[in-house]
Amino acid sequence: MSQTLATACHSELLIQKSRFIGCVEPVPDRAAAQARVAELWAEHPTATHVCWALLAGGQSAAVDDGEPSGTAGRPMLEVLRRQQLEGVLATVVRYFGGVKLGAGGLVRAYTDTVAQALLKAEKVPLQRLQRLRCSVPYALEGLLRREIEAAGFSLGEATHGSLVELSFTGPEDKSAAFVARINELGQGKVGWLRAE
Repeated sequence: MSQTLATACHSELLIQKSRFIGCVEPVPDRAAAQARVAELWAEHPTATHVCWALLAGGQSAAVDDGEPSGTAGRPMLEVLRRQQLEGVLATVVRYFGGVKLGAGGLVRAYTDTVAQALLKAEKVPLQRLQRLRCSVPYALEGLLRREIEAAGFSLGEATHGSLVELSFTGPEDKSAAFVARINELGQGKVGWLRAE
């Protein structure tokens, strides 16, 4: 089972006078990752590089940011993969110290910076969410709202027309049991709709 991180964790290494400031943190997608990298550039305007790797399903990325190709982003991404993480961004801000490290030295520096940050990180199981939608008669709205809350699902939109349409989100692994319970309680009066 994939894991993500509970919170951001940092590390800092000094290698051949270059300063490597690492961070690993939970990030859901590429847009959020790019926003975070922009924040790091704002915090470190005199840095030489801000390299990053995102492991987030089809939105994964590895960015060398001017370092020789394959010496920063890809090695960082491999560290995340080996740890079986998902929805995690690794960033390393580098301040060049004047000594060239060579390709092997760069790979080790970026890998070690991310690995050091991960040593302090609390890993938590990744919980996939599923969005559900249904329509019920007005008489069942209160019951459904109570069941949604009791199951730990999050209520989204509610539309009132000839029937009440509710959308809600909950853990994917609990969705089938929840639907079965609602069907039983609703005695055939619950209509399931396709979630957008």
